Amino acid sequence: MRDSCKVSIVLLLVLINGVFGDNPYRFFTWKITYGDIYPLGVKQQGILINGQFPGPHIDAVTNDNIIISVFNYLREPFLISWNGVQQRKNSYQDGVIGTTCPIPPGKNFTYIIQVKDQIGSFYYFPSLAFHKAAGAFGAIRVWSRPRIPVPFPSPDGDFWLLAGDWYKTNHYVLRRLLEAGRNVPFPDGVLINGRGWGGNTFTVQPGKTYRFRISNVGTATTLNFRIQGHTMKLVEVEGSHTIQNVYTSLDVHLGQSYSVLVTANQAPQDYYIVVSSRFTRRVLTTTSILHYSNSRRGVSGPAPSGPTLNIASSLFQARTIKRNLTASGPRPNPQGSYHYGLIKPARTIMLANSAPWINGKQRYAVNGASFVAPDTPLKLADYFKIPGVFNLGSIPTNPPGGNGGYLTTSVMGANFREFIEIVFQNWENSVQSWHISGYSFFVVGMDGGQWTQGSRSKYNLRDAVSRSTVQVYPRAWTAIYIALDNVGMWNIRSENWARQYLGQQFYLRVYTSSTSYRDEYPPPKNALMCGRARGRHTRPF
Repeated sequence: MRDSCKVSIVLLLVLINGVFGDNPYRFFTWKITYGDIYPLGVKQQGILINGQFPGPHIDAVTNDNIIISVFNYLREPFLISWNGVQQRKNSYQDGVIGTTCPIPPGKNFTYIIQVKDQIGSFYYFPSLAFHKAAGAFGAIRVWSRPRIPVPFPSPDGDFWLLAGDWYKTNHYVLRRLLEAGRNVPFPDGVLINGRGWGGNTFTVQPGKTYRFRISNVGTATTLNFRIQGHTMKLVEVEGSHTIQNVYTSLDVHLGQSYSVLVTANQAPQDYYIVVSSRFTRRVLTTTSILHYSNSRRGVSGPAPSGPTLNIASSLFQARTIKRNLTASGPRPNPQGSYHYGLIKPARTIMLANSAPWINGKQRYAVNGASFVAPDTPLKLADYFKIPGVFNLGSIPTNPPGGNGGYLTTSVMGANFREFIEIVFQNWENSVQSWHISGYSFFVVGMDGGQWTQGSRSKYNLRDAVSRSTVQVYPRAWTAIYIALDNVGMWNIRSENWARQYLGQQFYLRVYTSSTSYRDEYPPPKNALMCGRARGRHTRPF
């Protein structure tokens, strides 16, 4: 591993000098290992980063280059993906099975990531083999550059809450259940920053205001977040500054991230921070503590209850989350200077999730296509023009009708600089959560029932929030507008990890005939080569 590390460093220096210019660099070395963890009081095999569960935070500033050398000490291949980081022109770094060769046991790979024109709250996670149920996730904060105005005073502190449902069962047992065509059980609990009930304390000074960044890093359930006796002012959603509405609780769907401001303006004592499952018959709940620095009284009594099954209140809240048009984003110009509502989409793609049985096993599908992982990353197959790995059009752009499904390595074609409308249609009885890698999109509408062309009359064409992960309520639809300005092979997936693992995902190939580095970078010189790409070399960079 030392020799490969030296080679990686040499290649890395070549890449840095030739690609990302004079923007600052932040270097990290991560060792991925197994380790015993006890988040719900039961010994489990966790996946640790530098001995930590959750993994270390990443702090960066807009346009910074993040260089992360990952050493895999597991007994199985491993990859990390970066939820919400757009990897501009550089989909190989996305760290999913369709773009990147897994890091073999005992080997290493250095990710080279630029947070180009981004700010906000994101997270990273392990993307292979249901590892997400074992750990190796952590927070990413991308701060605004010093001269870019932020639409709220600098808070007196900044806290991360990585919340998610959790299983007492080891991840490899859950994986075996899925591979046998069975569903995983209901989760056993909820964690905040890797700990169960009362496991974290956040200390605040009376009268001061703090930023809480909340991410749902779980695998199965929507969560509701609230702080006893306090309100929350929403200021940012996955890189977009928002209209600063005030909430008493906030629904955070799978894969989503929010930033809220909380002022310590109550009587000096300890208060519950509560996270509970949403839309579940059995409600899972966990707590942390908001501790006033001059408190002499701990929490007492039951934790405050939150919303449970009601969909209408969650839909109403989702519609109130809007973009702040006058605030700057990563650049000084106002977020509202891009008038998405004045652009006519070139076409409409409708994506419908389903749960077919195929060959006697439970699978999940998009437009009837249930994704099967390729033996060679799609990005490499496309770059090297390797035949037989995937076929464009293996997934239709509209639901075919019927309840059946088929197994395929599904890839949909699209053109660079297209502006399109995507409608997510959900005819199932559970909330869906969808993520699109490489992009941020405008959530223009959501409602119950079947989407029709008449549904466009309800669209928000002025100040819809821009984000990378969106929910679709049961027997309902959600519509987005997206400008395909990022060439590459991009994963569109369910954030319900069992559904994703069993096929509810596909890849969108955003194509240009240009070979200019202005449009897309080639796979990096340190790229791992696997499958049918083994032994090949990328062009000089």
